[in-house]
Amino acid sequence: MAPPGQTVLITGARAPVALHLARLLDGAGRRVILADTPAWPIAAASKACARYHRLPPPRFEPQAYAEAVEALIRSEGIELVIPTCEEVFHLAMAWRGRAMLARLFAPGIELLAEVHNKHAFIRLAERLGLAVPETVLLQSTADAQAVRGRSRELVFKPVWSRFASHVLLRPTPDFLDAIAPSPATPWVAQRFVDGEEISAYAVARAGRLKALALYRSLYRAGRGAGIFFERVEDQAARELVERIVAATAWTGQISFDLMHQPDGRVLPLECNPRAVSGLHFFRDAARFADAVLEDGPEVAPDVTTPQTVWLAMWIYGLPAALRSGALGRFRKAMRDGQELLDWPGDPAPVKAQWAALAEIAAVAWRQGISLQAASTRDIEWNGLDDLLEV
Repeated sequence: MAPPGQTVLITGARAPVALHLARLLDGAGRRVILADTPAWPIAAASKACARYHRLPPPRFEPQAYAEAVEALIRSEGIELVIPTCEEVFHLAMAWRGRAMLARLFAPGIELLAEVHNKHAFIRLAERLGLAVPETVLLQSTADAQAVRGRSRELVFKPVWSRFASHVLLRPTPDFLDAIAPSPATPWVAQRFVDGEEISAYAVARAGRLKALALYRSLYRAGRGAGIFFERVEDQAARELVERIVAATAWTGQISFDLMHQPDGRVLPLECNPRAVSGLHFFRDAARFADAVLEDGPEVAPDVTTPQTVWLAMWIYGLPAALRSGALGRFRKAMRDGQELLDWPGDPAPVKAQWAALAEIAAVAWRQGISLQAASTRDIEWNGLDDLLEV
C-alpha cells in the first residue's frame, strides 16, 4: 500500500484525459488506480496504472455501480476519487446516498447538474453579471414554434447533450419539425454568436483557480470534441472562468465553451463539469500535482506544441480535408501536431487504442449509433428523468 493520501482513483479510463491525468499523478509519486466500464480502455494499458477495475455501467446500473465503487475504495485504500467524464454525475449521486471513505474531487450533484444544464448555466452566468447570449428554454412544441420565425439567427441544442450532438446551427424553419422538446427532454434556442470559439479547461479548489488552459480546436470529430488543438491566451476568458469558479466555490475539474467576439468580449456558451483536452497542455507532473492535490500555487500549461490524436485525425480530419479541398492544411497539421498519447517510456497506450476503438465500434454496431455516441452511452447524464427511464 502507498502512504496515506497517496492512492488516487481515476475514473473514466476510456478517455485520453484519464490516461494523461494518470501519468501526471504517477509521475508525482501517487499510486494510481483506474476504473471504468469497458474491458479495454486505453489508460489501463499505461505503466502509470497500478491496477484497473472494471465497473458496472452507471447509467444503466446505478446501484451496482455505487456499490462497486464503494467496495473498490475499501479494497484499494483510496482516499481521493477524480472523475474525468460524465460518470462524475453518477459518482456525485453515489456520494449523496452513502458514506464513502474517500473524497470526491467534484462538487455536489445539484451544482454539477446546474452547470451542465445548458439553460441553467446561462442563467447562472447572468446572475453573476456576465454578458451572455440570449438563451431560451424549449419544453414543448409550442415553445419551438414561438421561435420558428427566428430560426436562422439561433442555435438549437438539447439541454442535456455532449459532443455537439443533435445541434441545429441556424437551421431553416422546417428543420424544427424534427425536434420534440418536453419537460423531460428540454432544448435551448441560443442566439448564434459570431467570433472565435475558445475552449477552457480549469481545475479549482474551493473557488480558487489552480490550473487553466485555453485553446482552440482546428479539427474536430464532426462538430464535437477537438482532435487537433492549439493553445491561446485570452485575459477576458481567464477572468470569466475565475469569476464562475469563485462564485460557485468550485472544487474539481471544469470546462467551458466560450466565444471571443470581434469587439473583444468573451461570452459563455456552455459548461461541462469534467476534464477536456486542455489537460494535455500540462506535463510537469510535480507542479501539477502540487497545485491540484496539495493546494500549491496555480500551475500554468507547459506545452506549446499543438496536440492531436493521429488515429482520430485519419478517421475524422482526413475526410473533412477531402470535402473542403484543404489537404495541404491537413498535411501540415499532421506534421506539426504532437500525438497526445505519446509519453516517454510508456508506449503501450498508443497500441491499446486499436482494441479500445474496436470495443466502441462493436457497441456502435450493436446499438445502431455513431462511434461518438457509443463512446459515452453507458456513462451519459441526461438528468434524473433519464436514469428513471432506463
